[in-house]
Amino acid sequence: MATFQAFEYSRRIGAIKNAMADAQLDLLVVTSPPNMNYSVGYDAWSFYVPQAILLPLSGEPVWVGRAIDLECARHTTVLPDDALFGYDDSYLAKGRHGADYIADIVRATFPGARQIGVEMDAPFYTAQFHARLAAALPDRTLTDADTLINWVRLTKSHAEIDVMRQAGALTDIAMQRAIDAIEPGVRQSHIAGLIYEALIDGHPDYCGDVPDFQTLPMGSRTSAPHLTWTDERFAAGSACTLELGANRFRYHAPLARTVHVGPPPTELIDLSHVVEEGLVAALAAVRPGALASDVADAWNVVIARAGIEKPSRIGYSIGLGYPPDWGERTVSLIATDRTPLQPNMVFHLMLGIWGRASSYELSETFVVTAKGASCLSGLDRRLSVK
Repeated sequence: MATFQAFEYSRRIGAIKNAMADAQLDLLVVTSPPNMNYSVGYDAWSFYVPQAILLPLSGEPVWVGRAIDLECARHTTVLPDDALFGYDDSYLAKGRHGADYIADIVRATFPGARQIGVEMDAPFYTAQFHARLAAALPDRTLTDADTLINWVRLTKSHAEIDVMRQAGALTDIAMQRAIDAIEPGVRQSHIAGLIYEALIDGHPDYCGDVPDFQTLPMGSRTSAPHLTWTDERFAAGSACTLELGANRFRYHAPLARTVHVGPPPTELIDLSHVVEEGLVAALAAVRPGALASDVADAWNVVIARAGIEKPSRIGYSIGLGYPPDWGERTVSLIATDRTPLQPNMVFHLMLGIWGRASSYELSETFVVTAKGASCLSGLDRRLSVK
């Protein structure tokens, strides 16, 4: 059964088709896992082989993938059986490719589709996939439509936001358990295990799925933003930055906090105060009609007073996600992004200052509402001292 009701997918497909019409596309070959999920509900750990949703401007979409995953499509999509096509495993052998079969379905099912959009930068749309598809469809024009659906996904429905609030509740539980358990002598990997247990089974009323991304560096490794855990043990005087996010029906709600074992140095305390002040200022700048750059500018004013620079973005749109990323690859909260904010957009406001001497992370996932930013977490934002 698909996650949402049928009318939700009908609304989405209608919005995607409007974007296709603007781009003058007859057919969209959807290979990005979150976009496959968004359009028809498909949700399976099968993205390591060629698969696609073929979404026509005129007509109904179909799913094409490996034959053993036909049951996955039956269980998770809103598509009827006659819209599901599976290729046998001979297409996995050297010299063959699932894109050849997908091209066959394009020719047979959508013979009039001449302008075809493909997701050129999607993680699982490989160079080989594109080359085989282009070779098999020499009479069609393949056009890059990489983030067409991503931009449609930017504004969430109320049903999506409800799911993201559930993810936020799971994230809070996992973060608090991690903070509570960090003590001298405890292995980092033990904390990671507690986090995963809580993200998946921490709430009494609902569960989470395998999350896309977690970081848990300690000590000198906190200067790097994208490291995970080791088998080292926490020691007095060590800091730890935690960035984690629950996955509820593939919707994520990330959160970052910083922990210090023992009395923290003055430099870290001062840095934490600046980042907390900057977060409040950034959230205060959120309102419908404000620009993404306005949020970044509010943050930059605060840190500039403290003599701090952060050249990287401070956030990004978020929602549906699959490995290797939970972001939507559309709007960034950075001084150069002039995208207007609209109600029901959701962002991860990620304030990380990474330095060899001192590092600090603090983040919130928020929904844009008529009244401003509504955060999905209720946890204390202050530096945790253990």
